[in-house]
Amino acid sequence: MPPWTAADIPNLAGRTVIVTGATGGIGWHTALELARRGARTVVAGRDPDKAEAAAASIRARTGPRTTVQAAPLDLADLASVRRFTARFLADHDGLDVLVNNAGVMAIPRELTADGFERQLGTNHLGHFALTGLLLSALLARPGARVVTVSSSLYASGRVDFDDLMGERNYGQLRAYNQSKLANVLFAFELQRRADAVGAALASVVVHPGVARTNLAHTGGPVRAVLLRLMRLTAQTPAEAARSSLFAATTPDIHGGEFIAPGGPGQRSGHPTRIVPDERARDTATASRLWTVSQELTGVRFTAFDRA
Repeated sequence: MPPWTAADIPNLAGRTVIVTGATGGIGWHTALELARRGARTVVAGRDPDKAEAAAASIRARTGPRTTVQAAPLDLADLASVRRFTARFLADHDGLDVLVNNAGVMAIPRELTADGFERQLGTNHLGHFALTGLLLSALLARPGARVVTVSSSLYASGRVDFDDLMGERNYGQLRAYNQSKLANVLFAFELQRRADAVGAALASVVVHPGVARTNLAHTGGPVRAVLLRLMRLTAQTPAEAARSSLFAATTPDIHGGEFIAPGGPGQRSGHPTRIVPDERARDTATASRLWTVSQELTGVRFTAFDRA
C-alpha cells in the first residue's frame, strides 16, 4: 500500500474545523489542506492581523468557494480563550475537528496573563480550556475529532506536580518537555473519559517529527543549538503537517491512537501509528493532571463528570 499523503484527504465539504497556531508553519499548512478539501476552516492565531493575512493567503490558494475565517486566540490568556469560544459557539452549530497545534518552545521563564509558566500555560492549559469550552460543539457532531500536537520530546518529560510552574527549578527544555508530555496525557485521558460516557469523540495525539518552523527560531540559545542539530533531518512545514492531517481526516482513525512520522527515529517520513512511551500510558498521572488542569483553568468537561 503506498504511503499516505495529503492527496489522500477525503472531501470535507460540510465539515467545520479549527486549527490553533495557524498563522504559519505546520498550523498554516494543516489549515490550507483542510480548506483545500472543502472544510469550513477557522484560522486561530494570537495576532489578529497575522490571522487575517494567513486566512487570506489560504483563500488565495483554495479559491473563492472555500470558507476560511480568521479568529484571534491567545492561548496564554484564558480570557481570550473564553472570548474565542463564545464567538465560535454563537456562530456555529457544531465542530467536526479541533487541531490543538499552537505552541511555544524552550523559552526563558515567563508567565501567562493568568500567572502560569508560559510553556505549560500555552501548550497544555490553554488547549485544555479551549477543548473543554468547545466540548458541546464537538459532541454535537458524532465522530468529531480532537487532534493534539505534541513532540517526540514528550518521552523525556516529567510532570512535576510539586513545582509545576518552575518557580523553584526552571529549565527551558525541561519545561517544554513537561508541556509536551502533558499534551499526550491530556489527549489519552480525554479519550478515556469520552469512552466512559459513550461519547462519539475521537481524541488523537500526534507529533510532527523535526520541522523547519519558526518555533525553533524564536527564543534563546537552547533553541539555537537545537536548530543546528536538527537541520540535517528537518522536514518542511508541509511535510511535518502530515501527521496532523492524517489524524484529522483518515476515515479509519480511532481515538487513543498516536500518529508520528514513520522514518528513522520518527524525525521525518509519512505518518504512521506508533506505540507511545510508557509514561504516556500513566493513567494515574493523567487523571491527576486533569484534576489540576480543571482547578487552574476553571474549566470543567461537564459532559464527562460521571466518568
